[in-house]
Amino acid sequence: MARSIMGTVGLAATLALAIPAGLFGLDKLLSGDTVVGGAFLGLALLMVLVEEYLTTPMDVPGKVAEKTVGAVVKEPEEPDEE
Repeated sequence: MARSIMGTVGLAATLALAIPAGLFGLDKLLSGDTVVGGAFLGLALLMVLVEEYLTTPMDVPGKVAEKTVGAVVKEPEEPDEE
């Protein structure tokens, strides 16, 4: 799936916060503190999943426009190659 520039910047910002949390969780998990390590790994995963799949109010106009343009504009038919 193609991303817009703002979508890419949003993902980069989320990863900038999620990666350190995930590394801290991995460090704690490997040092034997499974509760804290698992919690931070889960938090890092949740941060990325929420950013990827949650629709925010900023996303709604873009999705509406995408559906409207898709309904109004038809794909050009390709000529038959013989």
